Amino acid sequence: MAKTFDIIVIGAALNGLAAALALGGPQVRRPLKVAVVDARDPRGFASNAFDGRASAISTAARRMFEALGVWPMVAEHAQPMSEIIVTDSATPGGARPVLLHFGEEDMAGGPSAHMIENRFLYGAMLEQAEAAPSIDFCVGQKVEHFHFGPGLAAVTLADGTVLRGALIVAADGRNSPAREAAGIRLVGWPYDQMGLVATVEHDLPHNGRAEEHFTPSGPFAILPLPGNRSSLVWSERTEAAERMLALPPEAFEDELRLRFGDHLGAVRMISGRHGYPLAMYVAETFSGPRLALVGDAAHVLHPLAGLGFNLGLRDVAALADCIHDAAGLGLDIGSESVLDRYTAWRRFDTVATGAAMDGMNRLFANTNPVLTLLRRAGLMAVNRMGPMKSMFVSQAAGASGNQPRLLRGERV
Repeated sequence: MAKTFDIIVIGAALNGLAAALALGGPQVRRPLKVAVVDARDPRGFASNAFDGRASAISTAARRMFEALGVWPMVAEHAQPMSEIIVTDSATPGGARPVLLHFGEEDMAGGPSAHMIENRFLYGAMLEQAEAAPSIDFCVGQKVEHFHFGPGLAAVTLADGTVLRGALIVAADGRNSPAREAAGIRLVGWPYDQMGLVATVEHDLPHNGRAEEHFTPSGPFAILPLPGNRSSLVWSERTEAAERMLALPPEAFEDELRLRFGDHLGAVRMISGRHGYPLAMYVAETFSGPRLALVGDAAHVLHPLAGLGFNLGLRDVAALADCIHDAAGLGLDIGSESVLDRYTAWRRFDTVATGAAMDGMNRLFANTNPVLTLLRRAGLMAVNRMGPMKSMFVSQAAGASGNQPRLLRGERV
């Protein structure tokens, strides 16, 4: 059996659904015919069960979700970040001098980001995609074979079904089978760090404040969720992280409290704990014959600024501009010229962001006393410079540079 589409999206997680909605969703002016392929059933990703995973949604990403019709479905579950502090913590639980502070006076355009649990965001995106006449789900079957052109792309599923299209969009994660099948290499390195993710409840309100505490083992982020709850993104040396993940819940909570502090009162775990290895990898190119990479298939960066999912959305928005512009002119949407435009648009931004995150992580993980003094002096100087702080806020909000239409809140 063979089925023909305009575009085949591999991966039905957050980036894959975003790509499907941006290319063939109900809010698109001229939707393309899209197939979404995943070996798992995406309804399992949208479970109502709270698992502790949450995402920071930048201002630009929020505009994109508004344009795609998703934000009104999740706005009530979103917690704005009204304040951000950055500290340099020489030892976990020790003194934490605040080096950078961003308050409402620095966020003239409103909060630079909102925190939202992934279950709500994914559920809304899936509902929109399932209601779109131009989006078909081909799930529950693993891709056995990829074919990239020259004139057409195709995938063969485990049950023998063949899906054909002008373009394959790989949104299938850091170990992307589509990227590997196309022979696109990664450039980068692993860190001797793991990211630990969990959600806690505390007695006192956070008042929308996000905290980033840099420690010698990596950043410890406390990100506000609705109610007296916070999402934790905790970077730790791999050996220590594996030891902590193996601890009983009560002992893990003790380790957590040591780093969290008592400024929000008593703290309790209310979710499971998740761990994943941290690395920096960027694909040598974001496209190949009849193939475009988005999200973790194209780049894996350190999570210290919470930009991972937002970078994936930037990929999707730029790709949507390139494809819809070509389709509007009657051009081949999977041609080399269209994909070269996408790669040129996204790769420099990604490499520059990755280099900045890598440099910050290495700078703050260094315990050299001279570097400690220099970085503290540098950040305190930035904290006193209004224009510099405004630039940081603009970068965090995703409101700088050449923005695709979706990130400006415009329909495609």
